[in-house]
Amino acid sequence: MSHNAGWGQHPQQYGPQWGGGWIQPPPQPGVIPLRPLRPGEMVGGAFQAFRRYWKPLVGVMLAVQGVGFLLVVAAIVIGVTAASSSFSEVFAVDSDAHADGSDVATVFLALLPGGVILLLVMLLGTAAIGALCPAVVQEAVLGRTATFGDMWRRSWSRLPSVLGAVCLTGLVAAGPAVLVYAVGFPLTIMAWDGSGTPVGVFLLFLVAIAWMPVAAWLAVRFSLAPAAVVFEGLRPVAALRRSAALVQGSWWRVFGVTLLAYLVGMAGGYAIQMPFGLVGVLALFPSMLDSGAGDGVPATMIIGIIVYAACLLLGTVVSALFQLGYPQLVVSLLYVDQRMRKENLAPALITAAHIGRTPGQDPASP
Repeated sequence: MSHNAGWGQHPQQYGPQWGGGWIQPPPQPGVIPLRPLRPGEMVGGAFQAFRRYWKPLVGVMLAVQGVGFLLVVAAIVIGVTAASSSFSEVFAVDSDAHADGSDVATVFLALLPGGVILLLVMLLGTAAIGALCPAVVQEAVLGRTATFGDMWRRSWSRLPSVLGAVCLTGLVAAGPAVLVYAVGFPLTIMAWDGSGTPVGVFLLFLVAIAWMPVAAWLAVRFSLAPAAVVFEGLRPVAALRRSAALVQGSWWRVFGVTLLAYLVGMAGGYAIQMPFGLVGVLALFPSMLDSGAGDGVPATMIIGIIVYAACLLLGTVVSALFQLGYPQLVVSLLYVDQRMRKENLAPALITAAHIGRTPGQDPASP
């Protein structure tokens, strides 16, 4: 059976419609009941999906972040090595030393590739998570297994289209405001006579404030596009249209559930990071008590700082995995919910889950 069984744009209608007087509760082969969902069920279903499929989720996200981290570090090391003399002049310990403008420019140019690669890695990482979480939810809804290799292949196969959908959403939502700033801010600075705050800056600020509601409306309207790319195999423009059709008439509901998902993700990430920070502080505290004894920096202080930094780094990585992945799981479930509400997808999913559980057939096999 295909991984996309039951997920097409025009699902065949199976059995009675929901609300037609079913006495028995709806089946739940996976993390959610196969019927239109309540917000709490989407939030809880995302938690269950993260718990059940944490190995492929964390594995793929760590692999993507690890590759991106190595690229950024390599770019920074190469830049620092190539401009080591300028770095020593700019960051000289001697307070009387003054770096030349050429040295500052050289340092900036040396670090610029690392910054550009960091932005590209963040964009690719966002798209990769946007492709991974719907692929996981596609299996979690039907209660099928998901391996790291399978999720890796499916995520990267849909990555270009998801990246295109993310970039198009960003251009549509934030592009006009960025264009106004890119043109208006240099003109404002050039026309400034040096007396008081330029009026153009105030006008640009008003433009940004006025555009924020429009940008939020557009971002929510196209928020289901990555899920549409993965679930239905659509191209970026078609995915944006599909998302707009699914959100139509339910904007406030989609906005509320999405906002709740990100708030829960931030709270969960903070709760995850707290124990790591506490362990780091406990490791650093004894060394701080010994820091006043003797000359120089004691070995216990160095060890405490290393342990503290390692705990903070580990806590940041672990909490970031949850903060990045959990909201996308909720949004993917929101996509499923909208299709069950608008297209009566639930009976098709019930049939797909039943076929997937036929004796002698691997439910995860293609």
